[in-house]
Amino acid sequence: MKRFLLIMLVLWGFFPMEAQEFRCAVSVNYQKLMTTTQSYESSDKRVFDNLKQALEDFVNSRRWTNLEFEQQERLDCTLTLILSERTSATDFKGQLSIQLRRPVYNSSYTSGMFNYIESGDFGFVYNDSQPLDYDPNTFYGNLSSAVSYYVYIMLGIYFDSYGPNGGEPFFEVARTICQTAENSGYKGWKATESQKARYWFMENHTNSAYAGLHQVYYLYHRMGLDMMTKDQPQARQNIIAALEALRQVHKTRSNLLSVQQFMDVKISEIVSIFTPAPAEEQKQVYNIIKEVSPINVTKLKDFAQK
Repeated sequence: MKRFLLIMLVLWGFFPMEAQEFRCAVSVNYQKLMTTTQSYESSDKRVFDNLKQALEDFVNSRRWTNLEFEQQERLDCTLTLILSERTSATDFKGQLSIQLRRPVYNSSYTSGMFNYIESGDFGFVYNDSQPLDYDPNTFYGNLSSAVSYYVYIMLGIYFDSYGPNGGEPFFEVARTICQTAENSGYKGWKATESQKARYWFMENHTNSAYAGLHQVYYLYHRMGLDMMTKDQPQARQNIIAALEALRQVHKTRSNLLSVQQFMDVKISEIVSIFTPAPAEEQKQVYNIIKEVSPINVTKLKDFAQK
């Protein structure tokens, strides 16, 4: 708890420190541009290489918080951009996907925390003569705004897993980015566009009605996975408590994007954790998943038979 409070003090700027928080692997796939009738020249590869480097520098070299991270403490994530359309030298459209992983205490295992693939109509302007820039209150471009938005979503989820409501200030920054970008004309920022719009990750984690989401990450990771090498039965009980907290959020409002995302990322891990568990625990998990994520319940069919 003392360490957590210190982290929060640092976060709010009491101790100014240099920091690079991410170790993000970036890939830019432009194969679709080569196989369509769109204009493409071999010399354009330089633009795509520059785009990859610009994204790596943007995420990995920028100071996103006032925290100091050791090299081994940096957040492990992946950003993939699949380009599908190019309407001018600087106008692109494609698909953006983000993955975040978290190390588990006293083990070599890393647990997936966030894995989201946007629709294929992510549009943006990229000019390789201009660096990507960021300010939560200024819309510099859809690419930098979307990536910085997901940076803070990932920071929020990550810090929620280490302390109760630890990610709250990061989700608030994501809210500001979203509000700044919603009138940009680009898709994904408004609630009215889609139930899977970018907007909803921010809304789910800043709406007090779904406050239990923050508890889910803490119980599942800090009190669950991190305790596995110390006390497996208690760790499993804490993970069940996390799933129960998720069910309560689901009861408040069904089909929340963040709940669906959590289950899609965690379902295989949950199966692995509870396959050697007592039948009573398996039934508890099965009943929760059946209610919260029916599409995934078939992966627990063996649990239902015990």
